Amino acid sequence: MDIKDEIYQFLNDLGVQYEQAEHASIPTMEALDEVSSILGCPIAKNLLLTNRQKTKFYLLLMPGDKKFKTKELSKQINSARLSFADDTTMFDLLHIHPGSLSPLGLIYDTENKIQLLIDEDIMEWDDIGMHPCDNTATLKIAKNDFFMTILQAMHHSYQTVHLVGEDSIA
Repeated sequence: MDIKDEIYQFLNDLGVQYEQAEHASIPTMEALDEVSSILGCPIAKNLLLTNRQKTKFYLLLMPGDKKFKTKELSKQINSARLSFADDTTMFDLLHIHPGSLSPLGLIYDTENKIQLLIDEDIMEWDDIGMHPCDNTATLKIAKNDFFMTILQAMHHSYQTVHLVGEDSIA
C-alpha cells in the first residue's frame, strides 16, 4: 500500500469525510490555485522547520499566499534561529518527500518529535486543503474534522501563532 492509500485508509477508518482532487504532480503553492478553485477551499502551505541544533522540529501550516518570516515565528515559540528541515529529515520523520508535505504525515510521527504550529488565519477557514502526503492529489477536509478527529487520533496537539507575513525571507 502506498502512502496516499495509507492516508485514505486512516481517514476512512476515522469516518472523516473528504473531497479529493487527483491531478498531476504539483510542486509549488502557485500551481495549486486551480485545485483550490475546484475544491472550493483554501490550501494550506506546509513548512517543516528545525532549530539550529536540529533537536526540535516544527510543522507550520499557514495560508498559501502568506509570506514566511523566520524571525517573526522564532520569537513566538521561544526558539533560536529556525531553518527549513532537509529532505532526509523530512522523510525520516514523516515518510514524505518535498512537495508532498502535509499535516496528515503526522501519523508517522509516533514519538511526537514534531510540534504542529497553525497560523491563526487558518482557524477562520471552514475547510482546509492538504495533500494526502502525495502531491498528485489534494483533499478538502472540514476544519473541525481535522482539529477534533484527525489530530486527536494522531495524538498531536497544536499551537496557534500569529504571522503578519511581511518582509519575507522565504
